[in-house]
Amino acid sequence: MSTPDLNQLVTLDVLLAEGNVTRAAQRLHLSPSAMSRALARLRETLGDPLLVRAGRGLVPTPRALQLRAQVSQLVQGAQAVLRSAELLDLSQLVRTFTLRVSDGFTENFGPDLIKRVNQQAPGVRLRFVPKLDKHSTALREGSVDLETGVVGDDTGPEVRTRVLFHDRFVGVVRLGHALCQGEITPARYAAGQHVLVSRRGLDKGVMDEALSAQGLARVIGAYVGGFSAALAITRATDLITTVPERHTGKLRAEMFSFALPVPAPEITVSMLWHPRMDGDAAHRWLRGCVLEVCGEASGDLVKPW
Repeated sequence: MSTPDLNQLVTLDVLLAEGNVTRAAQRLHLSPSAMSRALARLRETLGDPLLVRAGRGLVPTPRALQLRAQVSQLVQGAQAVLRSAELLDLSQLVRTFTLRVSDGFTENFGPDLIKRVNQQAPGVRLRFVPKLDKHSTALREGSVDLETGVVGDDTGPEVRTRVLFHDRFVGVVRLGHALCQGEITPARYAAGQHVLVSRRGLDKGVMDEALSAQGLARVIGAYVGGFSAALAITRATDLITTVPERHTGKLRAEMFSFALPVPAPEITVSMLWHPRMDGDAAHRWLRGCVLEVCGEASGDLVKPW
C-alpha cells in the first residue's frame, strides 16, 4: 500500500475553503497552473471531481462538502501539533496533567502551584498522585506527566531531570516540648522518643547512623511512611521527628523546628520527566511553573530554561 501524501491535505483544505483555483493558488503562493495540477492529483486520489463548473465559477460536489469540515479539523490539528512554544495560547489550553510527587509536596507546594496554573491557564487541571517508589515506569508509559523527588538508582537513564532545590534535615517537636528550651545536644536529641519516616518500612535511618557514630542510640516510638504523617503525630505527642526543612515548610507551621545536633546528609529535590515531553509546549510551561513555585517557596534563585 502506497503512503498517502499528507501535503495534499493542506491543498485540499484551501481549495475547499476558497472554491476557486486562482484564490487558492494565491493563498498557497503557487501559480494557477500549479494549483490546477494539484487539483487534478486530488481528483485522482479521491476518485471525485471535488469542484465542478457552474457558469463561470466552481461549485463543490457532495463529496467535497462532506470532506470540508473534516479536512479543516485535520489541518488545524496538525498545525497545533507543529506550533512552536511561543504560540501556545494558555487561555485556551484544556488539559489535565498528572504529577507523581514525593510525600509532603502536595501539601507544601500544591496550593501555590494550583493558584499559578489557574491564573495563567484556567482550563488546566492538576492531578497529584503519591510517589511510592522511584521506578520510571509511569513516566515511560505516559500515565504520569511529571515527577518530583530525589533522583535514585532506580531512575531510568533516559529520564530528564531539573533540580528544584537543595534541602537539609531538621528536628521538629510540638510547641511546649522540653526541647524548645535550652541547648539541644546529641544526648538530649537521642533521649526522646522519635517518629521514624521510612517509605520502605526500614527500622533505622540516616539519623541512627549519625547517632551511632557518637555512641548514641534513639528509641523509635512510631514508624510511618511519610513526612505528613510524622508531623501529624509529632504535633499531638511528645515524640520527635526529623524531616526535610524546605520540603515541609508549611506543614511545620506552629511547631518548633531546630538544627540537628549531629551531621546529616543534604538532599537534592528534582523534577523528572520523559524526554518525549521535551518539545511539548504545554508541558514545558508546566515545568516552568513548578520550577518557579518551588524556587519562591525555598528562597532559591530560579534560573530561566
